[in-house]
Amino acid sequence: MTALVLGLLIPLFGTMLGSAFVFMMKGEMSVKLQKSLLGFASGVMVAASVWSLLIPAMEMEATCGAWAVLPAAVGFLLGIGFLLAIDELIPHLHIGTDKPEGVRSHLSRTAMLALAVTIHNLPEGMAVGVVFAGANSGVTNISLASAIAVSLGIAIQNIPEGAIISMPMRAAGNSRWRSFVIGSLSGAVEPLGALAVLLLASAVLPVLPYMLAFAAGAMFYVVVEELIPEASVGQHTNVSTIGFAVGFVLMMVLDVVMG
Repeated sequence: MTALVLGLLIPLFGTMLGSAFVFMMKGEMSVKLQKSLLGFASGVMVAASVWSLLIPAMEMEATCGAWAVLPAAVGFLLGIGFLLAIDELIPHLHIGTDKPEGVRSHLSRTAMLALAVTIHNLPEGMAVGVVFAGANSGVTNISLASAIAVSLGIAIQNIPEGAIISMPMRAAGNSRWRSFVIGSLSGAVEPLGALAVLLLASAVLPVLPYMLAFAAGAMFYVVVEELIPEASVGQHTNVSTIGFAVGFVLMMVLDVVMG
């Protein structure tokens, strides 16, 4: 039980640690650092999606032969479609931009920024919840250590994410503590999303391969739609590529060693 609680909360601790950068740094975050952090976060999310979600989804259906790939393919596309629909329907505003996305609304800028962060973090929370559901079920090849590796990997990915949220808020004139609190709260949706999946574990179990791939598709959407474009614009794009490689390898090693 202790391992489960820690597994759900570790990603939030990562966000809090990243948000604490406002107490360690003065002024705005450098472009080079931001690019490297975006690349690193992308690498971790892609590796977690492949090694911890898509491959286990196919392994669960190994007895189906060539059709073992079907749940992974269907679930992955559903995850992409789900995030695409949310992105199109829910009004939100990404940090560093002035043009809201989604349907038109009269929400405040702060509310739309919060919604953007929620959209970004939701699939990560789902990923943690579904791997722990698989580990607890006893009918998958996902071990508790592997589930903790996913949680730890997402927490590592959340460190730069927390910094990327809190540092611009500090640069915009907010106090250090306000920037830290808002940056930390941006990760609160992850344990809530993971807990929701766990509470529905008995209903999720029959379609667990689809859910694993669904979470992978949702995380891929965030990487391709948001992180990589932001990391590939302007100067120092090579730094983001190096960050991607480091994040990918780190998450891959974590999954193999702890799995």
